Amino acid sequence: MLAAAAFPLGCSRGTATQSISLDTLRDKIRGGWAGQMIGVSFGAPTEFRSLQKIIEGPLPEWTPARLRNALNQDDLYVDMTLAQVLDERGLDATTEDVGAFFRDVRYRLWHANLAARRNLKRGVSALESGTPQYNAHANDIDFQIEADFIGLMAPGLLRTSNDYCYRFGRVMNHGDGILGGAFVSAMYAAAFFEKDPRKLTEAGLAALPAHSEYAQLIADVLRWHRQQPSDWKFAWQQIQDKWDKDEPCPAGALRPFNIDAKLNGAYIALGMLYGKGDMGATLDISTRAGQDSDCNPASAAGVLGVVLGYSGIPAEWKAGIDEIADEKFAYTVYSLNEIVASTEKRAIALVERNGGKREGDVLQVRLQAPTALDIPLWNDYGKPVERIGVSEKRWTFQGQWISDERDGAIIRKSTETANAEAAISFEGTGVIVVGPYLPETEAGMADVYLDDRPPVRIDVSSDEDQGKDHESLFHDFNLTPGTHRIRVVVLGQPYRDATKARVSLRDLVVFRKEA
Repeated sequence: MLAAAAFPLGCSRGTATQSISLDTLRDKIRGGWAGQMIGVSFGAPTEFRSLQKIIEGPLPEWTPARLRNALNQDDLYVDMTLAQVLDERGLDATTEDVGAFFRDVRYRLWHANLAARRNLKRGVSALESGTPQYNAHANDIDFQIEADFIGLMAPGLLRTSNDYCYRFGRVMNHGDGILGGAFVSAMYAAAFFEKDPRKLTEAGLAALPAHSEYAQLIADVLRWHRQQPSDWKFAWQQIQDKWDKDEPCPAGALRPFNIDAKLNGAYIALGMLYGKGDMGATLDISTRAGQDSDCNPASAAGVLGVVLGYSGIPAEWKAGIDEIADEKFAYTVYSLNEIVASTEKRAIALVERNGGKREGDVLQVRLQAPTALDIPLWNDYGKPVERIGVSEKRWTFQGQWISDERDGAIIRKSTETANAEAAISFEGTGVIVVGPYLPETEAGMADVYLDDRPPVRIDVSSDEDQGKDHESLFHDFNLTPGTHRIRVVVLGQPYRDATKARVSLRDLVVFRKEA
C-alpha cells in the first residue's frame, strides 16, 4: 500500500484561498519556461549517451551561449504548440481539437509522438492514437516532456491540471505515458505556492493512481530518499535494480536504452529531492542519472524555476536568456516573452473559472488538493523475451532482399521488389515487427499476415524528410499463448507520393505474458 501523500499547499481540501500578485505569477511562469530552457540545454550533450549507468566525471562546461540550443528543442516546441491549441480554440479545446492540430504539424517527432501523428494521418481517432492498439510507444516519455504548459497555467489547480493532462496526453500516450505528464504538471502547479522539493514530489505522486507502476516507483524514490537523504547514487541504484526492466518500446526492448516515462520520471524526482532546491545540484543529478538526460533536467529545472521565479534563478544559469527572449522557438508562433504572456493570460482565466478571482493586481486562487488521475493503464503487454535479428536463420526470405551490414554483421534487410517476402515463427503472446520508418520520398507498402488472419496493410513512411530507425512496423500485444507465424509481403508500391517503394526489416521482438 502507498501512503497517502500530504497535501503540500498548506490548506484543507478544496477550501482555502491563496493570493498571488500578478507580478509574482508572471515571474514564476517565466521562471518555469526559463528553467526548461536551462535544463534541456544543460543536458543536451549527454542525451541517451549513458544507458544503465551514472555519468561520471566532468560534464560539458556550461556557458550562456548554450541556451540558444533550447530554441530548437522538441521539449519546448511541442510543449508550446500544444499550448497554441488553447490559445486558438479556447480553454474548452477537446482531444479531437488537439488531434486535428497535431496531425498537421510538420516538425520532427520521435517515439509516441511520431507514432501518434502517423496514426492521425491514417485516420485513427485522437481518442485512440495513443493507445497500445495503435501505438507501441504508449508508455514512452513523450507527453511527460511536453506537459509543462499545463502546470504552468494552473497555479494551485492540481485537479484541473489532471483534467488537461488526460485531454491532451491521450493523443500520443496511454497509461504511464499520460501519468508522466500528470506527475510533472502537478509539481508545476504546486510550485506556485510550495517550495519544499519533497512536498512537491509528493504532490506529483498524489496525482497518480496508487496501483500504477508509476506511483509505486515514485513512492519508492521518496522512501529511498528518506533512508539515504544525502546519497542520490544509492537511490539511483535502487531504481536501476528494481525498475529498469521489461521496456516495451521497440527501440529499447531487451536493450539498455530506456525511454519509459516512469523510469525517467524517477530521475526527475532524484534531481528534485537530492538537489534540495539548488539549481546547479538539481541539474547535475537529473542529468547524471542518464537515459533521457536532457528532458529530465528540463522538467526538474522547470519546476524549480517556478519555485524560485525568474528573478530568483541564479545569474550564472539565466545569463543569455534575455538576449534571445524575443526570438521565436522553432516551429512555433512564440518567443519566450510571448509564451510567458500567453501562459499568464490562460492562468488568470483558469483561476477565475475555478472559483478564484482577480482583485486589481492580485489573483485570489481557490486551491485544489491533488487527486489521482484514474485512467486505463497499460501494464499487461507481458515481458519482452526475444529479439530476433534478420540475420538469424529463423527468418526466411523470398525474392530480392539487400542486406545492410555494420561491422560485418547484417543489421537490416531491404527490398522494393513486389511479392518479396519475409517470414518467421515465434512463441509468445505479443510481437513487434521492428524496422525503420523511411523518408516520405522512399517509403513503400507491405501486407502483414499473422497466422490465418486477413492481412494488415502497412506503410513505412515517417511522414518526414528523414527516416527513423527501430520503429514498430506492425505490433500486436494480445495473442493467445502458443506458436504464431508472421509473413511480411512487400507490394512493390510507393506510399502516396514517394518515388521509391522500399521496405526494410530489422528485428522481431517477442513478448510473453506470465501464466
